[in-house]
Amino acid sequence: MKITGITCRVVNAEMRNWVFVRVETDQPGLYGWGEATLEWKTRAVTGAVADLEPLLIGLDPRDIEQAVRIMHKHGFWRMGVIGASAISGIEVALWDILGKDLGVPVWRLLGGRTRNRVPVYTHLGLGDMRAVYETMEPQALAEQAGAVVEKGYTALKVVFVPYTHMLAPVRAVDHVARLMEALRAAVGPDIEIMVDFHGRPGSTIAALDYIRALAPGRPLFVEEPVQPGNPEALRDLTLQSPVAIATGERLIGRQEFEPHIRLRAMHVAQPDIAHAGGLAETKKIAAMCETAGIGVAPHNPLGPIASAAALHFAVSTPNFIIQEEMSGAVQWYDDVVQGPVRRIDGAWQVPEGPGLGVEVDEAVAAAHPFKPEIYHTQHAVMPDGTVVDW
Repeated sequence: MKITGITCRVVNAEMRNWVFVRVETDQPGLYGWGEATLEWKTRAVTGAVADLEPLLIGLDPRDIEQAVRIMHKHGFWRMGVIGASAISGIEVALWDILGKDLGVPVWRLLGGRTRNRVPVYTHLGLGDMRAVYETMEPQALAEQAGAVVEKGYTALKVVFVPYTHMLAPVRAVDHVARLMEALRAAVGPDIEIMVDFHGRPGSTIAALDYIRALAPGRPLFVEEPVQPGNPEALRDLTLQSPVAIATGERLIGRQEFEPHIRLRAMHVAQPDIAHAGGLAETKKIAAMCETAGIGVAPHNPLGPIASAAALHFAVSTPNFIIQEEMSGAVQWYDDVVQGPVRRIDGAWQVPEGPGLGVEVDEAVAAAHPFKPEIYHTQHAVMPDGTVVDW
């Protein structure tokens, strides 16, 4: 069996473009799908996929580890997030091919079943970006959260920590405390809440002020309380935090995760399969975390193929905790890809079909061509004009 071609299908889903990767083989009807979605970097990622294609033409797609080594080592330049996302999309498609060839679901190939259901969470507005990023008042927050719970979810994530410079203003900290109080009152004690800081605090002390304000509401974890890239600072924050700390969506591969794991700089790791290097690399990261007593809750606000990959990962990973998903991002989410994801009582069910179990409706995909994504960075400016992290 040989790889004969690698192409991308770009599907505009409003805030982001989904990048679906298709790997063709010389076996009639046998191909694989992956996803390499990277917000605001669509054309760069599709270009990287095209640049990597010549390295793989003629190779056996079932030799996945070898293909990944070739993409990393024969491209000369070390991969950043753009190249890693391209590799991730191709790698997932190779697993899809292998599963189809053998007639088994991908989770069987990743080590087999470790659970019978996969707990999931979603965002306010069921993925509507305005609701996710602009719900900043207690009443609206309670109403949006109630709507998520009514849809059968047992966990949700919110993004209401304000843009902050080096120190957190008292008024801002108090407002965050009121928001958390209103949210917990609205959903009750049986719904898990996660708070995404989006790396907005400019220092660990600012982040800690917000975390202490959130603590009475008992969030499951707070996510990315400071910007990535400083594991020592994150470790200091984690040691002081009364709430579990999660991070990792912007860390690429084992090399960037290693110091965080070695320092126990987090309680929950959040690798993104579509950016970290694919399924095998994310499994290796999870194994490193398991050795250190760290759980895994993969990042995934992306498209339906990324969700399918996350499902197979979760089924086969013992230290998995909970999976992010955003199935309501657009009304036609379930039309563009026929996939294995079925949610019952706040959890995905274990699929039994071969490969990833996905099929793209090319007509629906073509009806939503590439468009430049929406930027929200105009909001990430302090009153005095200081630019802060979005």
